[in-house]
Amino acid sequence: TTITTTTSTSTTTSTSTTTKTSTTTTTTTTTTTTTTTTTTTTACNYFLNQTTYSVVTRPYSVAVVDVNSDSKPDIIVANYGSNNVGVLLNEGSGTFNAQTTYPVGTNPGAVAVVDVNNDSKPDIIVANQGSNTVGVLLNTGSGTFATQTTYAVGTSPNSVAVVDVNSDNKPDIIVANSDSNTTSVLLHC
Repeated sequence: TTITTTTSTSTTTSTSTTTKTSTTTTTTTTTTTTTTTTTTTTACNYFLNQTTYSVVTRPYSVAVVDVNSDSKPDIIVANYGSNNVGVLLNEGSGTFNAQTTYPVGTNPGAVAVVDVNNDSKPDIIVANQGSNTVGVLLNTGSGTFATQTTYAVGTSPNSVAVVDVNSDNKPDIIVANSDSNTTSVLLHC
């Protein structure tokens, strides 16, 4: 839908004065012209209707990263109620394959995807709320992942971030533990 508003204004004033005793003629002309101003507003929705993809029980967290090196962003989801993470590979043009699931600890509540072993392949890091662990699933190539390696953290980890916190050029894992009111920092060795 396009809405166009046009405004145009034009004003002209003329004055003439003639005096008989001496010949004086005064002419004043004022012209004001406002040029046409056009404002065009296009009203539209920013997004198309949703397309849904089935995952398993109670997805809690999602990350979007190219995990299979095809230059298309893939979806990684923490499935809280199913104790797994799902990977939905991008088929192109915004469509995704059915998820492939990987078992993790109890109640995965948060997921991050970062290359933690410096092989140029993004790995999955998951906060397992029910088992009080963080799991690392290394990318084996083509968007498939190895069995998780777990690390103990505080009670009920519900958020995870991965960043180099000690300037050694290695990614470290930071976890928020809601029930123990702590934050865990796991430095990369």
